[in-house]
Amino acid sequence: MSASRRDFLTCSSLAALGAALDSALHGQAPAQNQQQTTPGAPTAFGTSPAVGPEVSAATFAEAEKLVQFQMTAAEREQAASNWRMQMAPNYELRVGPRKLELEPSLQPATLWNPAIPEVGALNEGDGAFVRSRPAAVPLPASEDAIAFAPVTQLARWIEARAITSERLTEIYLQRLERFDPKLRCVITLTREHALEQARNADKEIAGGKYRGPLHGIPWGAKDLLDTAGIPTTYGAEPYRNRVPAQDSAVAARLNASGAVLVAKLSLGALALNDIWFGGQTMNPWLLEEGSSGSSAGPGSATAAGLVGFAIGSETGGSIVSPSMRCGVTGLRPTYGRVARTGAMTLCWSLDKLGPMARSVEDTILVLNAISGPDPGDLASVPSKLTFHAGASVKGLRVGYFPGWMKEAPATDVDRASLETVKQVGMELVEVSIPDWPYDSLNLMLFAEAAAAFDELVLGHKLDQLKAQVPDAWPNVFRQSRFLSAVDFVQTDRFRRKVAQEMARVFATVDLLLVPSLRDEMLVITNNTGHPSLTLRAGFVEVAEARSDWAPDPQHPVPRFNPPRRVPHGITLIGRLFDEGTVCQAGMALEKAFNVAGEHPPGF
Repeated sequence: MSASRRDFLTCSSLAALGAALDSALHGQAPAQNQQQTTPGAPTAFGTSPAVGPEVSAATFAEAEKLVQFQMTAAEREQAASNWRMQMAPNYELRVGPRKLELEPSLQPATLWNPAIPEVGALNEGDGAFVRSRPAAVPLPASEDAIAFAPVTQLARWIEARAITSERLTEIYLQRLERFDPKLRCVITLTREHALEQARNADKEIAGGKYRGPLHGIPWGAKDLLDTAGIPTTYGAEPYRNRVPAQDSAVAARLNASGAVLVAKLSLGALALNDIWFGGQTMNPWLLEEGSSGSSAGPGSATAAGLVGFAIGSETGGSIVSPSMRCGVTGLRPTYGRVARTGAMTLCWSLDKLGPMARSVEDTILVLNAISGPDPGDLASVPSKLTFHAGASVKGLRVGYFPGWMKEAPATDVDRASLETVKQVGMELVEVSIPDWPYDSLNLMLFAEAAAAFDELVLGHKLDQLKAQVPDAWPNVFRQSRFLSAVDFVQTDRFRRKVAQEMARVFATVDLLLVPSLRDEMLVITNNTGHPSLTLRAGFVEVAEARSDWAPDPQHPVPRFNPPRRVPHGITLIGRLFDEGTVCQAGMALEKAFNVAGEHPPGF
């Protein structure tokens, strides 16, 4: 752009309009910019005609409370004296006559890249993918037993034509219709679409065209994945009639694998917790509590045997938490491995899409199908997925934090898992990280999420959402308008420092074992982009229902006497793009724990 900064500030429509309005109010002719315009004169800030509302020293004194930065009286007076000439013009994009609407698909210019120099070369594996050997398991007579079978077994039955995709799809459709009134996990049932896909799968398989382990397998999509001609609502009232014209990259890849979409599953509105416009999605193990979120429907439906597998998403715990509470296996991939094209954006630099299923191997089979870059997601990258179901885990170094295992949220199940690690031949290594303010990283999430849904904020459409409590998105998005841009940049720099610290830790271990809901590690690894695997490790007893929401004395959670028995999971964290090792270790632990086969009563 050839015009100087002064030219832009002086000639912008916003500046001109502001000057004209100011002059009109005072009955004067529009004033010209008084700064000398000698050719070659240097540019200067603060020389534009005044625009925007009047501000005073008192305005800044009150604003200081929001950003926790204090000025002297003289500094406030100086700041107020030229705010309308120096800073207010920067808001033209949003409030000026030349304001510009940014289309939802537009991504930020700055991209988060988790591959820092300290990590070294990534994707060094050969990309070989070896499934477990087929087991000679006969098809059960019980349809319930069929429904709860893992994808690994369902795939063998379909490949051997012991069951058709159409029959399996009908089993899941009937279960979805039967149990959804209890769980509220379905937003859109895709019966006709699913049966058409299933019949096509059966024809292909009968004709000798077998696409692989997902061919003919019914699955459910968290309702933030676009599906052509099928509503994609984000679980939020403003979007409940939204019908996309194209499939998301993940949906397209699963279509190509021959998988059968049976339902669009619930998520907390705009990917927060477990309340959507249809109510609260419930945990099949404990119907008095929500299933957790925001991948609420995928967690609930998978645990209850209503789908073969599901696709969830995570920005700050949305795969880990419902997997933990509902007792399913959730694989959160490395940031950038799975393209998010056609998926709702909550946070460009944090969002990840990943599988939720009933076994560890199921999740890696699904990840293998959905991995890969797409031009629509600038952060997606080419990557290798190396996995061998029969690989030995002996000698793998598993890091753990001794102090974390002695305090909440760790339980006896978490502590017992350390012994199981040794029993399967892996080595425990004590690790530590600095006591830094990791929750400060949430500024990235809040600012990006508020920007992603700025149209709802400015148009007051957030008022339509069911959840209006202080810790729900409507309040958070509005508050985020008052976050400091300088602090955003400083937090971004801190994020890089945290990534360097994680690189140091992973220089000494192959993976980490952590309490699933340890807040520091949820925040850290979602920001650094490391993959995680959450799997059931045992059972605990709870005396009250658990909730994602801040305590509300007016609406206390249900209490139980005697306590209720519910599943409890651990989480493994892997090196960047090393999901294969994480799942190999997870399979060994899953076999040793021997608790994955129990199903929620009544389902």
